[in-house]
Amino acid sequence: MPKRTEILPSFYQDSVVLMRIARDVRAYPGVRQAAAFMGTPANRALLEETGLATPESRRARAEDLILTVDADTEAEAERALTAARQLLVERRRAAETSPGLRPRTLDSALRVLPDANLVAISVPGSYARFEAMRALKRGLHVFLFSDNVSLQDEVALKREAVSRRLLCMAPDCGTAYVNGTGIGFYNVVPKGRIGCVAAAGTGLQAVASRIAALGEGISHGIGVGGRDLSADVGGLMTLFALDGLASDDATEAIVVISKPPHGAVLPRLEEAIARTGKPTIACILGATPPRGSAACWVDTLDAAADAVVAQVARRPWTSRTFKDPDAARGRLDRILSDGRLADRAILGLYTGGTLAHEARLVLGTLLGSTAAFRILDLGDDEYTVGRPHPMIDPQTRTDMIVKAGESPECGVLLLDLVLGRGSHPNPAAPLAAAVQEAQSRARAAGRRLVAVASVVGTEGDPQGLAAQRAQLEASGIEILPTNAEATRLAALMIKPELSAELLEGGR
Repeated sequence: MPKRTEILPSFYQDSVVLMRIARDVRAYPGVRQAAAFMGTPANRALLEETGLATPESRRARAEDLILTVDADTEAEAERALTAARQLLVERRRAAETSPGLRPRTLDSALRVLPDANLVAISVPGSYARFEAMRALKRGLHVFLFSDNVSLQDEVALKREAVSRRLLCMAPDCGTAYVNGTGIGFYNVVPKGRIGCVAAAGTGLQAVASRIAALGEGISHGIGVGGRDLSADVGGLMTLFALDGLASDDATEAIVVISKPPHGAVLPRLEEAIARTGKPTIACILGATPPRGSAACWVDTLDAAADAVVAQVARRPWTSRTFKDPDAARGRLDRILSDGRLADRAILGLYTGGTLAHEARLVLGTLLGSTAAFRILDLGDDEYTVGRPHPMIDPQTRTDMIVKAGESPECGVLLLDLVLGRGSHPNPAAPLAAAVQEAQSRARAAGRRLVAVASVVGTEGDPQGLAAQRAQLEASGIEILPTNAEATRLAALMIKPELSAELLEGGR
């Protein structure tokens, strides 16, 4: 297996650019794997773990760019490396010939945009503190896309931000809306009167998209990072964000989206919610609502959107397991008329971490035994080593979907599809093709395989919500309005006796 590496000295490139280049190179004939990384210690360790390390990559410095290709032949490896270099050259040429200035430092950027008040930072985690601290000390809010930021650095940055009354949306912050404008990976939604505080991933995207579908919009969607409500960070940015939304005249109601906070942080969160004086929905996935909370607690993302829209519309709201129980029953009857699935298991293959977490909680409540289901977050580091995030490049997931068609245990595939700026331009096409191939393999072995999915997105997204849904439906995938409904339908397929609970009044 020829493995070739090339080092480009002092050639920094953004991680998203490198992920896309690696994705394109992997499509070349004979290429088994390709990686494009900056030579940080963390990235060199990832190359070791994936078997892509070479003597050249081990000698790379943090500021060097590593291009590594594993191919069937020497000629194919060299061809792929040449292609990677050409992609980098084309990108640089496009940047140099495009109109407008492209500042290379924060200071030069501020000379071009002296009125800017926010900086988006995407550098290796070891450099994130330095760059973010420089921005904060210049009075700029920070959107920190970088991952691999130490807990110590996160705490230091957020303390500095709070002391200066600035936002530090970090680390690994993928999504935010500031004054209605999206940043990072985001769905195109209208500006409105609902504010959100979230870890800044697909949970925020799902809630914002559903709020838009219900006719409302987002004033601000503030990402705080997945560790903000831990004991070490203490909710620094969540509490600051809530205070900010409380004083924002454009925000009439608030949604908080999170995993359960540390026990010591929960009372502070409750106090901050009470201080807002505004209707607040708490979607704390997996937590038990405290007594006397000032917030309305819900247990799914769609319920969070539905409840907050009802609040601003000043109309009553009641949680329902299915928006249209009759339609769900008809769909279930049709699926089960082709044969039982009760002795099979659910395999969830997700691109969105919060969506995967929600599905795991819903199935745990309904099915109890984890033997009946397995939910994987394919955006986790375990699955993205040397590869782009599956929202950008779906190859990892499509490979696993096809393989599931050969599994005797798997009867139901549970899937998500996340649209928006920064995501794959047409993610429904590879997903639909993979499901059809998996179902074909299952049929050849005399088994059934049913696929259930939900789509996070809006008509304003580049991919178009209706067009993406239509592609999936045409391939035979069962499409539900939300992730929670898709998960409940999957549970009903392998445990039909849940019908009395889920389809006759619900909870």
